[in-house]
Amino acid sequence: MKVLAGSACAALVLGTMPVTAQEMRFDPTPLETCLASLEDPAASSDCIGRAAYGCMEQPMGETTPGMAFCLEGEFDQWDVKLNKAYQTLRSEYLEQDANRLQGAPALADALRDMQRGWIGFRDARCGFETAQWHGGTGSSPAFLGCMMQMTAEQTVYLWSVFHAGR
Repeated sequence: MKVLAGSACAALVLGTMPVTAQEMRFDPTPLETCLASLEDPAASSDCIGRAAYGCMEQPMGETTPGMAFCLEGEFDQWDVKLNKAYQTLRSEYLEQDANRLQGAPALADALRDMQRGWIGFRDARCGFETAQWHGGTGSSPAFLGCMMQMTAEQTVYLWSVFHAGR
């Protein structure tokens, strides 16, 4: 289940911002290093924002377009991880569902329904975050920061569900 793609999200909010690849570079290393250093996947929430905030330390990173660029970069990383976590958990649940007791709810269907509901909630919440900026320049970072944070939190949740079943 593919959630909203990062570049599509940014296009909705950013339009044509002047930040280009020549001006800034997103480095996922701080996020990946943090995640790799953890023994417990439940502690992964400590890694949220590491790459985005590191990105914002470079020239142009403190500008509104720079912040949006950095937040979108980390959002894209979490979006890939979320989709992988969802597919892994769904595959596991499809196997378990094949052997479930008659009348027991299908875990794979429940996971799908939960994820669809979560996507709607995330999109509405991030739309609300954006609306609070009344169309101002802070709306882009607010939207992308919300998308990054919520997508990362959902990824960590799915990881914890998968590991709890082990």
